[in-house]
Amino acid sequence: MYRFLLSRQWVILTLLSLALIPTMIELGFWQFHRHERRVEQNELIARNLEAAPVPMTDLTSPGHTVPRSDYWRRVTATGTFDTEREVVVRRRTNSDDKVGVMVLTPLVLADGRAVVVNRGWIPAAPNQRTYPAVPPPPKGTVTVAGRLKADETSKGSGIKDLAGLPPRQVMLINSAQQAELTGRTVLGGYLEQTAPKPAGDSPQQVSAPDHGSIGAHMAYAIQWWLFVAGVPVGWVVLVRREVRDRRAAAAQPTAPEPTPAAASASA
Repeated sequence: MYRFLLSRQWVILTLLSLALIPTMIELGFWQFHRHERRVEQNELIARNLEAAPVPMTDLTSPGHTVPRSDYWRRVTATGTFDTEREVVVRRRTNSDDKVGVMVLTPLVLADGRAVVVNRGWIPAAPNQRTYPAVPPPPKGTVTVAGRLKADETSKGSGIKDLAGLPPRQVMLINSAQQAELTGRTVLGGYLEQTAPKPAGDSPQQVSAPDHGSIGAHMAYAIQWWLFVAGVPVGWVVLVRREVRDRRAAAAQPTAPEPTPAAASASA
């Protein structure tokens, strides 16, 4: 009765089912690991945002790569803004998903080194090759507070690729690039400003990163694992249905062949 399982159709179906099981198990673990990374990142953000602010010079130095453990650490820096070497970062969005630019202004410390400060978002100029009207920062010595961020990099364009860009416009927030543009010694990473607040709320300062939601990755993981359990169940259901149909077909009576006498009478 079960010899049909050796047919080509059923062999293919069985092999496909066996291949789906490890694939869906792996997809479930992939979503589970994404859930774990999201939870870990949320805890890191919350921990660093709640920590007491420290001088930026305590966490970074020229050429330093900011480690992930220091992302979003609350830091301060005291100096004077160098507006002559200010640049804007193209193609950035604000909280309303409007496309504009970020304003990067070097903050020169007392020892002559500089900190790259992301002062926030402003609309781009109507002609994107024109430098936009940037609200000025406070004059004189000022203490800036914010979040420590790592340098942005791009393998596609490279951090030194400024070919074709208008003057004082860049694509990345990168301390090494800013060191070349300003001719100063620049601390690694950059400061995402949160204080002092700009007059008139422009530039729009970057909001704190979302760390309250964990997404649906765990639900997706459970869903994939339920599919794993459903594959053998579905296979058994199909086999039993095939067996039932074959038994029903075998149990149906066949019409008897006519006898010669009956055939003559009908003729």
